[in-house]
Amino acid sequence: MSILSVFHSSSPQLANKVLTHHEDIAATLAEQGVQFARRDHGLRVRPGSAEAQVREEAGGLIDMLMTTHGCQTLTLLNRDGDQPTEVDLRDEHVHDAVEVFAMVSGRGQVSLRLGEQVFALLCEKGDVLVVPAQTRRWIDLGDTPFCLAVRLFGNEQGIRMTGDEQARQFAGMSEL
Repeated sequence: MSILSVFHSSSPQLANKVLTHHEDIAATLAEQGVQFARRDHGLRVRPGSAEAQVREEAGGLIDMLMTTHGCQTLTLLNRDGDQPTEVDLRDEHVHDAVEVFAMVSGRGQVSLRLGEQVFALLCEKGDVLVVPAQTRRWIDLGDTPFCLAVRLFGNEQGIRMTGDEQARQFAGMSEL
């Protein structure tokens, strides 16, 4: 079940609102210019699978999302267990282009700082989140990551870290 927790920036440990219905989540995020949808893609590829296998099995989904959202680049977020050598996604960052975050299997929490509020969305298989360019965000995969997500970007511009440490104060996936 997807869950949206909304926090005020002054109270990072206490959610003001918690939503569990897709329609409510989509409507709340749409008010902020963020798209959220559920796509029953039927894929059975699991986190930890080889990149070539993921690209082959998810090719139709990837092509459809890239065409729909005008994306040019693709990365996979593919973790089955802790991998400390990976970039720490809990650090707040921005992208210069739109990002499409499509959960293929497993779970992951994407948090968006929009004005004075933080929207923490626990995504599960089939969830697609479209994040506008320049939106401050971070991703949490919990204490034992099990996540396979496709991340598509509108251009090849890299990630830019904000340096703001407040993201670490908000409840992560394991705390909610």
